[in-house]
Amino acid sequence: MADSSSNSNTQSGDEQQQHLRCLSLALSEARKSPPKPTNYCVGAVLVDPSLPSSPSQVIATGYTLELPGNTHAEQCCLLKLCSQYSCAEEDLPFHLPDSLVLYTTMEPCSHRLSGNLPCAERIAKIGREKIKTVVVGVAEPETFVKENTGRKRLMDVGIEFVHVEGLAREIIEVATVGHEKKGDERAL
Repeated sequence: MADSSSNSNTQSGDEQQQHLRCLSLALSEARKSPPKPTNYCVGAVLVDPSLPSSPSQVIATGYTLELPGNTHAEQCCLLKLCSQYSCAEEDLPFHLPDSLVLYTTMEPCSHRLSGNLPCAERIAKIGREKIKTVVVGVAEPETFVKENTGRKRLMDVGIEFVHVEGLAREIIEVATVGHEKKGDERAL
């Protein structure tokens, strides 16, 4: 399969601005996450680009630990939609419009130390017809999982993966609130 990833250098100016606006909304969600040394504070925003511009495009939001359990931002975003539609997670695709864009401050996880379903797998199960693009601000640091293959998993099922530069420093600062800072992280 062809590489369906891109970065902010390949986006048009309007598209880049839209990505930065939506990632800023996701960053606002991340700031709501309760800080813990064992989690990243991540935010996610699911957008329907066929609707008039923000904020009406936003159909769901989520942040780390928003819902009970060891929940991740993308997971919360999707579970809140399940609650809205009174459906099981496996039935959620039947309720969603096509071609949604998921903005998340950090690359979706590919492995959960808690044993929960990884976010990349959760997104892949929704399917590329429903979530056509995942836009991230930063890759997952190797603090908890040494090799995140979330990007590869999404691309393997045909979901476009876009990395947008411009908010990395702020995203990492918010994501690591509550973590013990190491020398290289203090410089961020």
